[in-house]
Amino acid sequence: MIGVVAASNVLVQYPVGFLGLEEVLTYGAFSYPLAFLVNDLTNRRFGPAVTRRVVYVGFALAVLLSIWLATPRIALASGTAFLVGQLLDITVFNRLRRMDWWQAPLAGSVLGSALDTAIFFSLAFAGDAFMSGPATYFGTVTVPLWVGLAFFDFLVKLGCALVALVPYGALMGWLKPWNAPASAAR
Repeated sequence: MIGVVAASNVLVQYPVGFLGLEEVLTYGAFSYPLAFLVNDLTNRRFGPAVTRRVVYVGFALAVLLSIWLATPRIALASGTAFLVGQLLDITVFNRLRRMDWWQAPLAGSVLGSALDTAIFFSLAFAGDAFMSGPATYFGTVTVPLWVGLAFFDFLVKLGCALVALVPYGALMGWLKPWNAPASAAR
C-alpha cells in the first residue's frame, strides 16, 4: 500500500507524454487504483478493523515518504485524499460484502475513487499557476488544467476498477473471507 501511494505521488507530477495525452493524464492515474484493490482484498480477508489499521499506517508512512519523493503540498493532498477515499471504500465494501461478489469491490472503488480524485486534485493543484492554466477539451470546453486532469484521471480509475475485478475474482477462492458478525458488517 505504501509503495503504491508513494509511487503514485511521484508519477502524478508527470503528464503522459505521448498521443497528445499530456493535458489529459498523468502516470499516477495508472498506479493509484491498485490501492483500492489492495484495500478490498485486505477487507475481504481480514475485515474492516484490520483494513482501517492498514489504511492508517499506509497513510502515515506514505505521507512521510511522499514529502521526500514529491512535494509537501502533494504529500498533504495525497494523504488526505487517500485517507478519506480508502475509509469510504472500506465502509461501502462492508455494507455490500454479502451481495454478489463483484458489487462490493466495484462500488467501494468507484465511490472511493470519486472522492479521492476530487480531494487530491483540488488540494494539490488548485491555485497553482501552471496547473490552473486553461485547457480546452473537445474543442469547446475550457477548464483549468487540473480539472481536466482530474476528470480523465477518474475515467482511468473507473476503468481500473472494472479491470481489478479480474484479479479480485481470481483471488477470492484463495483468500478465505472474514466472517463478519451481523452487527460488524455495518
